[in-house]
Amino acid sequence: MTTTQARHHDHSHGHPHHHPGHDFDWAAMADLLELEGETHSPYVHQALAELGELAPRRILDIGSGPGVAACRMASVFPEAEVTAVDGTPELLARAGERAARLGVRLRTQVAEFPAGLAGLGPADLVWTAQVVHHVGDQQGALDQLAGLLAPGGVLAVVEGGLPPRWLPRDLGFGRPGLQERLDVAMADRFSRMRAELPGTVPVVESWSGMLRAAGLTGVRSKTFLVDHPAPQADGPEQPVRRMVRRFLERCRQTLADLLDDEDLATLDRLLDPADPAGVDRRPDLFLLTAKTVHFGTAA
Repeated sequence: MTTTQARHHDHSHGHPHHHPGHDFDWAAMADLLELEGETHSPYVHQALAELGELAPRRILDIGSGPGVAACRMASVFPEAEVTAVDGTPELLARAGERAARLGVRLRTQVAEFPAGLAGLGPADLVWTAQVVHHVGDQQGALDQLAGLLAPGGVLAVVEGGLPPRWLPRDLGFGRPGLQERLDVAMADRFSRMRAELPGTVPVVESWSGMLRAAGLTGVRSKTFLVDHPAPQADGPEQPVRRMVRRFLERCRQTLADLLDDEDLATLDRLLDPADPAGVDRRPDLFLLTAKTVHFGTAA
């Protein structure tokens, strides 16, 4: 499994999964990955502020994708050597372009996850967002990530949180509660993905407990709100609207076998660029979600 195959996304973070065959074209998803990173980016800054007096000299972003979080870390810690690590060279090229555009220093490293982690450490901060839950042996993956830390270094694992919300419960057409039904469909798809992963090891997904089992100390978790309230600017190129459109397009494509005809018709109307009730134009579209980050420190 490549790092980017592992990266996206937790069923509680609102993206359909594409991993059971392990052949998904992540380079083709670059725009959506970057959009999500940008619209969710406030939580990364808040999470980094939780590191207190830590002054990392070397940072690894494992499963960096197009490098939105890695560039944020390079901006917050300009003296640090920040390396974006991913299994898809096209996405790392995006990360490099982004760093050049923002004027921050960023290294990139192609590596499989978790097989390619050996030799990447030691690091003072290892960041990984929605990667571990796509590995069959999640505890084993956390053990390897913890092994990358220098003494006193911090592992920050983004897992869990709350599903995103973008629209009212009652859209004015279709059956109310579409987003909740999408949550159920994605959770079902996620469970199937987990069951089909090679080497799947059942584990209680208590991320703080798993970090302690990996030998880390001072383990704690904190959840950060991402809030882009209505009204959003009109037009299909507005970032939140564009992300919601891309997300619903993926839902329409990947969850069709799990939704009824009425919900599929509702999705079609939401995606109609000419419809005033579609996501490109309706004034009540918003983005509200929560991201949970679990921190642990190496002895």
